[in-house]
Amino acid sequence: MTFLFISFILLITIAGCNVIHTEDQTTFCPPGYFPCGNLSVCLAQPLQCNGIKECENGADEDHCEDLGGWPQIMDWYIMQLIIRDDKLINCSLEVYPERCLCKGWTVSCEDAGLLTVPTVSSNVLILDLSFNNLTTLTDEMFIRYRELDILMLQFNSISSISSKAFSGLSKLRKLFLSHNCITDLEPGVFQDLYQLEWLVLDNNMLRSVAVKSFVGLRSLVFLHMSNNSLDHIPKVCAVLPSLNWLDLEGNHIVSIDKATLETCLKITVLILRNNEIRHVNEDLFTESSGIKELDLSSNLIKELPRSAFRGLKQLKQMNLSNNPINHFHVDQFDDLISLTSLVLDGINILNIETRMFVNLKELSYIYFKKFEYCKYSPHVRSCKPNTDGISSFENLLASTVLRIFVWFVAFIICLGNLFVICMRSFIKTENRVHALSIKSLCCADCLMGVYLFLVGAFDLKYRGEYNRHAQKWMESTNCQIIGALALLSTEISVMLLTYMTLEKYICIVFPFNNYRPGKRQTLSMLILIWITGFILAVIPLWNTSFFGNYYGKNGVCFPLYPDQFESLGARGYSSGIFLGLNLLAFIIIVFSYTSMFYSIHKTGAQSAERSLFSREVTIAKRFFFIVFTNFLCWIPIFILKLLSLLEVEIAGNVTSWVVIFILPINSALNPILYTITTASFQEKLKQCLQSQDFLGPTKSLTSSTQSSNV
Repeated sequence: MTFLFISFILLITIAGCNVIHTEDQTTFCPPGYFPCGNLSVCLAQPLQCNGIKECENGADEDHCEDLGGWPQIMDWYIMQLIIRDDKLINCSLEVYPERCLCKGWTVSCEDAGLLTVPTVSSNVLILDLSFNNLTTLTDEMFIRYRELDILMLQFNSISSISSKAFSGLSKLRKLFLSHNCITDLEPGVFQDLYQLEWLVLDNNMLRSVAVKSFVGLRSLVFLHMSNNSLDHIPKVCAVLPSLNWLDLEGNHIVSIDKATLETCLKITVLILRNNEIRHVNEDLFTESSGIKELDLSSNLIKELPRSAFRGLKQLKQMNLSNNPINHFHVDQFDDLISLTSLVLDGINILNIETRMFVNLKELSYIYFKKFEYCKYSPHVRSCKPNTDGISSFENLLASTVLRIFVWFVAFIICLGNLFVICMRSFIKTENRVHALSIKSLCCADCLMGVYLFLVGAFDLKYRGEYNRHAQKWMESTNCQIIGALALLSTEISVMLLTYMTLEKYICIVFPFNNYRPGKRQTLSMLILIWITGFILAVIPLWNTSFFGNYYGKNGVCFPLYPDQFESLGARGYSSGIFLGLNLLAFIIIVFSYTSMFYSIHKTGAQSAERSLFSREVTIAKRFFFIVFTNFLCWIPIFILKLLSLLEVEIAGNVTSWVVIFILPINSALNPILYTITTASFQEKLKQCLQSQDFLGPTKSLTSSTQSSNV
């Protein structure tokens, strides 16, 4: 009996241990991983809320909506009105204008061309007069509608409101006056609106608001005054004891008055987005401990004091995005123990570290400018963005297409250029000076292939865990070197093409000019071009305090687009290269080839020989393809660089396509255009293959070599 009892106890203990172990598996996951509901599976942060169900029970895609703010509230409210109206079929009012619609106790005169308030039955509950031509609200204009619950006057041309315009509307709960031309509010204009809960005054021309204008609104909980011309926060809380939501987005507010906030004891939502606020004082919100949503985005805040958010222990959502802040104190957010959503999009956090977010135990949503910042908040379930368009959490190159084509394009570039270098070395041509320039061009283009190979190699190295190394990679010496290599290849190729074009231009347009560069002059020019290209590529590495991390702005280490905090010197240097040197080179090439074609055409017109005409057509085709490929490669880059300077937002995936596909166009096609398809090269190659003697003497080139090598 004792043995059975002991065995029973052991079985219960083992079962209990298994249960505890199972529970540990379902509730405990390492940093950066989250449980799949009640399954004993942990899923990485990047796979949470990515639109794909990775968990069997779909728990990774549950509760992914970060709801909050005015748009969500408004959408919800309008949806409730629609649902309620759909339940009502017949009109319950005896009088309403023919041009209006009636359903239940609701009259909608939206966009009916009204110049004044129409006559409606006095028992109307909802009156929609939006999108009309009302300009003035006179005394007692709505006095007969004492049962009115909602009044919509948005999108009119109202510029004047009498102090007694809303007399008698003691049951009104929601008043919409947005998108009008209101400049001032008369004192006591809302004094009869005892039960008003919502007052919407956005998109008007309010310059200032007198506190006396809001006397009587003792039930007001929602005040929306965005997109006006206010330069300070009105002290409305003194007469609005129930105010819960204050939205002052899109005004000209330059500072936040602590004394004003001290009277707003019941405020839970404060929205100051898109103003001109530059400073946030210490302990500003200590008396406003009830705030649950704070939006300070799109202001001019450069620095936050350590105690800026002290006292906001009930704060649930905070938005600081698109401010010129570049660092936070490590304990900046420590007091925000209830925070669930933090938006830091558009901010380069130069001193970011895990310590900044470790005390935010309730944080479920965080939004950064750079996806690589997500590694500093591994305990947050939903971190955005998942990619910068080039790289993703897992891979340096986010797209499978990019990962394949980076190797393909690199192989094509290196194979084509090495083939030309070898053939030009084996085949002894009469114009050795021209061959020297071609081989130099091929060497420069080969560097672009090497650059792409290196990008592909580092993509393989960081495969599956790129986010852990992203910041370190972009700041590394390797990234700086391959970025400089790409710029070196691009600029030398541009300068060599320009030099070769000018050389041909002189020979064809001025055939009787005795100037022909010799080997020494050509070699000197090529050395000068390579030195210049090397200097252009290395200069940003010499002075990092002036240029910053010039090459490490993205995973492919190419400095095409500036970011918000790039120095003016670095931005000017980049613009000088892409919109100065390269644009000038493109203009010279287009002008030169146009002049060459015109000169050949003019010479052909003076001769009746068909052979000259045929030759002219052949050269014209070659000129067209040379200019067209340059156009394909450079014009998109010019346009994108110009758009970036104009601060037009450019998707990150555009950068990857430019670097992998557009930028290497010339490097891949130059061997074909300048060597493989030329008649002289094909003739010499054919002779060598026939004689099977690649090093032996060959026939001299004909006089047409000059034009056929174009």
